[in-house]
Amino acid sequence: MAASEKTFETIPVGTSVTITGTNLDGTVGVMLGSVVTVPTSVGPTSVTFTVPPGAASGTVKVLTTSGSATSADTFTVTG
Repeated sequence: MAASEKTFETIPVGTSVTITGTNLDGTVGVMLGSVVTVPTSVGPTSVTFTVPPGAASGTVKVLTTSGSATSADTFTVTG
């Protein structure tokens, strides 16, 4: 599994975000700081989730049934 490099900017809580990559169809969660959210859509090459309340600024970690991948880029959560 690999998440593509993606440049994150400022993302308000409640915003829908899509990450693209490969082998993402086993995604069970997305971690933002210490908060895990359940994806709203999962496919082999993309994962969509909503930034939840309590999410922390930093990297995004995609959690799958076969492992995890953390973004190289960081983002800022507002709201």
